[in-house]
Amino acid sequence: MSERPRLVRAGRAMAVATAVSRITGFVRTLALVAALGLGTRLLDAYTAANVTPNTIYELVMGGALASVLVPLLVRTAADDSVDGDLFAQRLLSLVVYGLSIVVIVTIIVAPFIVGLSVPGFTPGQRELAVVFTRYFMPQILFYGVSATLSAVLNARGRFAAPMWAPVANNLVVIVTAVSFLLIGGTGRLESLTQGQTLLLSVGTSAGVAVQMAVLLLSGRRAGFRPRLHADPRGIGVRRIAAMAGWTIASVSAAQAVFVVITRLASHAGPGAVAVYSNAGTLFQLPYAVIAVTVITGVLPRLSRAAADRDLGRVIADLSQSLRLTGVVLVPVAAALITLGPRLTTVLFDHGNASPAAARLTGLVLAAYGLALVPFAAYQIMLRVFYALGDTRTPALISVVVSTVTVGTCLAAARLYHGPHLVVALAACSAIAYTTGLLLTAYALRRRMGRLDGHRLLNAHVRMLVAAALAAPATAGTAWVVGSATGTTWTASLLTVTVAAAAGGGLYALIARALRITEFRTLTAALRPHNL
Repeated sequence: MSERPRLVRAGRAMAVATAVSRITGFVRTLALVAALGLGTRLLDAYTAANVTPNTIYELVMGGALASVLVPLLVRTAADDSVDGDLFAQRLLSLVVYGLSIVVIVTIIVAPFIVGLSVPGFTPGQRELAVVFTRYFMPQILFYGVSATLSAVLNARGRFAAPMWAPVANNLVVIVTAVSFLLIGGTGRLESLTQGQTLLLSVGTSAGVAVQMAVLLLSGRRAGFRPRLHADPRGIGVRRIAAMAGWTIASVSAAQAVFVVITRLASHAGPGAVAVYSNAGTLFQLPYAVIAVTVITGVLPRLSRAAADRDLGRVIADLSQSLRLTGVVLVPVAAALITLGPRLTTVLFDHGNASPAAARLTGLVLAAYGLALVPFAAYQIMLRVFYALGDTRTPALISVVVSTVTVGTCLAAARLYHGPHLVVALAACSAIAYTTGLLLTAYALRRRMGRLDGHRLLNAHVRMLVAAALAAPATAGTAWVVGSATGTTWTASLLTVTVAAAAGGGLYALIARALRITEFRTLTAALRPHNL
């Protein structure tokens, strides 16, 4: 009997929202690359400053919000003795007050933060990065409020709205980048005026503020009134802190990884920081559209099943999530590996971007392709522990993964230098996430007794066989078309389109021949009469 595509159909709206969000996010990336120039010191300074608020937010609160609050809000909603709205309002108040203090402190110590994260920058880059960083720090508060409102909406079964909100952010930044070009902005750091700096600074932070405003409006439409309380106590801060303590430890380890990699990349040559960051952003696209949609949709269900002590349902949802994610991400990973440089030439070789930097981004992306499937599976499996109320085990595993990442990256830095180093850094992530996947699977099996392992292994082996057979056709088609058309942007676009169609079509045929039921489930759910 064919499997009913519950997760696919239930998550269709989320998938559409996430896809639009990520697509506009890539248009945003392309606009910034065209405006500031991939491979330039200007884009490196902007990139280093723009990721800093995200890093600090994750370090201070992001991991706790993502992994603890949704299960906690779900349990609170099921408890008739607790006023769910009052609980959420006090929680939001605590986030606002706490992160406001963080914003003030980080603005003051911005020079130290920049010096720590990018020691390889020139004095001019460092000075500009400090200016950008100070303008970008309020984003920490905006991200915190947005994440809290998203958790409230998710706990109430509203999944699509939080995934649409980043679209507003992306659109504001796209307008900012286009405006920068229209007023004569170039990729040269030396020619940047005060007005252009202010435009980039205010426009970027305004995007996150608009994203927060969209979620505030969505919360009100869902019946939640986002009021601040002078006294945010009464929500069990100690209990939340205890639950989030291990998560904060794992997030801290992950941010240590970010600092190490950014420091190493800043020594790899002009533009290396932005090259590595843009490849990572592209790597996250398929993961976000597919895996994050599954994670967001399944976490409240896993939390309810865990609360009911229904481990059978937990295992069934986990197995289906991993298999439906894998059937899409396995061929996507193969495509990234075989078509990476051509793909990034199509995406990034515009405006002030350097063709050499665009190609290097593709090589980094190809190395990242090795990590896509292990990373997605690892992230999905970690959520089961959070649903079970266990933050200690995933935190310990995450610390091990971060340790492996740092160790392999430092070893790579001894073996590789210059542009080759950023490719090696991406390859290190594949080693780390595969380690995390194996450790997480082992720990879950011990915790729950079984993992539907035979079915998972059988399905993924078939997917890998199908992708392995389709990959040579993809590479061969790319070589033939590329040899005939050359390496221009138009030629790369034609090569990627034809090669992807050939590889994707062959994968679909082999998947049917191998009777990969997840592929049939997916295609059945996407047929027009099911949309």
